[in-house]
This record gives sequence, C-alpha cells and structure tokens, in this order.
Amino acid sequence: MPTGDRRFDVVLWGATGFTGRLVAEYLVTHHGAGAALRWAIGGRSKEKLERVRDGLQAIDESAAELPIVTGDSADRESLDAIVRTTRAVCSTVGPFAIHGKHLVSACVDAGTDYCDSTGEPQFVRAMIDAHHDRARATGARIVNCCGFDSIPSDLGTLMLQQHARDEHGRRCYEVRHTVSLHGGGLSGGTVASMMQLMDEASRDADVRRLLEDPYSLDPRHEGTDPEPHEQRGVHWDADTKRWTAPFVMAAINARVVRRSNAVLDYAWGRDFRYREAMSFAAGPRGWMQAAGVATGVAAALGAMTVPAIRSMAASRFLPSPGEGPTKEARARSSFLSRFVGVLEGSGAKIHGTARGGDPGYDETAKMLAESVLCLARDRDTTRAEGGVLTPASCLGMTLVGRLRKAGLSFEMVRGV
Repeated sequence: MPTGDRRFDVVLWGATGFTGRLVAEYLVTHHGAGAALRWAIGGRSKEKLERVRDGLQAIDESAAELPIVTGDSADRESLDAIVRTTRAVCSTVGPFAIHGKHLVSACVDAGTDYCDSTGEPQFVRAMIDAHHDRARATGARIVNCCGFDSIPSDLGTLMLQQHARDEHGRRCYEVRHTVSLHGGGLSGGTVASMMQLMDEASRDADVRRLLEDPYSLDPRHEGTDPEPHEQRGVHWDADTKRWTAPFVMAAINARVVRRSNAVLDYAWGRDFRYREAMSFAAGPRGWMQAAGVATGVAAALGAMTVPAIRSMAASRFLPSPGEGPTKEARARSSFLSRFVGVLEGSGAKIHGTARGGDPGYDETAKMLAESVLCLARDRDTTRAEGGVLTPASCLGMTLVGRLRKAGLSFEMVRGV
C-alpha cells in the first residue's frame, strides 16, 4: 500500500516508557488526537498503553479515542502488521541493539519511514550494514539519533555549513562544538542502553574497534587521514574562552555528524573535521569542574568495563526502566551548544548556538516528535531517497525550522 494511503501518519512505538510518554504528551498537547494528525500509540502491553491513554485525556479529551496498536519487538510478524498501517514510526524502545533490529527491518521492507532516540553507535552501524541498500530500494528513510543524541550536534553543524555557503560562498572545513549542561538526570532506559553498549564492548572486539574508529558510521571512508579520537583531559577553548572536558555523548554525536557529511556526498569536504566537548566557565572554578568531569568520565568508563561493577551500579544506584527525573528536576535543566566553524580559504570563523530546556527528556521528546512529523508530512522539502540516514542528511533545515517553531533555538551569532 502506498504510504500516503495508510491509516496512520505516525505510530509512536514504546509509548509506555519514560521518553515515550513524554513524546505522547507532546503530540497530544500540540496536535490533539483527532483528524488533524492521525496517530497511534504502540507497545507490548495493551493494559499499560490504556493507562498512558487515560493520562493523555487530562491534556486533551480527544485522547480518549486515540488508537492503540500492540506487538512485540521480538515478533517480526506483529511488527510487520503495525508498520504497514503507518507512514512513519517513532521508536523509543531501547536498548535498541536488543529491541530495535526487527522494527527497523520491518520498516525497511514496508517502505515505512522511521526515527528513534538511540545513542548506540554499534546499533546504528549494524543498521547501515544490514539495511542501507535495501532501504534505498524501498524508499524507507531510517533516521537514527533524533534526540539530544544527536540533533543539536548534527543540525547545529548543518546550520553553520548552510550559513557558510549562503553568506560566504564556501564551506567550513572544521566545526568545533562545546556543550554546557545545567541540571539533568538519567532515565532507566538510557541507563539500560549504556549498560548494553558497555557489555557488548567488553566481550566483542569488533564493537571495541567500532568505538575506537572516528569514522565507524561512514563505511566508505578511505581512512587515509584518520581523525584524532575525541577529547581527553582538560583543554582551554580560545574561541569561547572557556575550559572544556570530554563529553561522553561525543562517542555517538561526532560519528553521526561525520556520517551526515558522507551521506551528503562529502558536501563539507573529505577533509572536514568535527570536535565536540563539554564546556565550563573560565577561571579556577571552571577548571576544577572540567578536571572533575574528565577524571570522572575516565574512571567511570574504566569501572564499567568490569561486569560485576556494571551489575551492581545498575541494580543499586541507577534508575530502572520506566523511571526518570521528575518534572520539577527537568524544569531546572537546560543546555547551551556553542559552534565555531572555520571557513575554507580565509580561515575566518563563524559562530552559532543551539539552546533549550531539559536536554535528555523534555527537549528530546520535542526533537523526536518533530522528527517523525517531518518524516510524515514534509517529504517535499526533505530527502526523498531512502536509506539509513541522519537528521541533517535527511530532514535538514526543514527540521531546524520545525524545532525553532517548537521553542528550540538554532541561531547564528557574532561571537560566543
């Protein structure tokens, strides 16, 4: 069935999880549950989905009629039946390396567009290897990493490159991105995904090599001029005049940005360079905070390679699946991304920012919702060709426009 003739515009898969519930709340708040947007919530348990729907009624009474679809992430037949009813699927069900593979495969075969909130590089690479060519043939657009992993990094870089072309007639051969985080917390789903990645890396040499390769999501990269690894230790950023430390999410974000360049046929150049780090204030206090993060990240990554420590941390100290930071804690959280692009030829620098509220959940829910709406409704102004893609290479500045209207800031500035 042509996707335009399908029953739903969007199916939200995993609506009973912490992030899934936030996406559902965003959709019902901004689009209701009537004819304007034909959408459904999906997951394994009808009873739990009905409870989610009951909660949505407090936001909009029309949610009483919101359709429910049920299936199992391990049951390909049930997933096939679901994805054939919709133009696009938004998935929040992690760890994706465990629960995501069959759903992506079903979407590819059905020509159904798909986006998710994964931050698991080994899962994204597996989907590229297994499905990119098939998705090109069926027209399915598979867009991973549509939350805080890796929308600000990917779209912020795209914004700078677009500005460089439009205003200066040239590209940025390098983009540097620093992130300031305030508040925030982890959900059980995020923790489970992190633990799954560490578990795979501890027992699989191929996964370890993938995590060590800066171009692991670009299978076409020739490897003639390998990029250095992500930042280690404390550095002074002369452009923003702030201290920086390693950012754990750079492990996925930087690779997604490099894949965007590859999918865009190296529009930013084969010598394009991207860096990402956490940002702290100038002065002794900022240095101490950066040093604390650098030490903590190194210690945590080392400790989490030990199975017994991973198990103890997950069971005793970290949230369980379905749990996450409170609404009040999220309201106190925010992020600010600063981008510096270095122009080809002149070496002049251009600056941009992306900013918003709670990055891991409230803004991630917004990013996911607008990404799937972009897939379902904006095909004329986004990439029509299928494949395993990225936010920048598929949804591009159309998604930037959607996110701006939704309250996220993506702006070019004179300096940061």
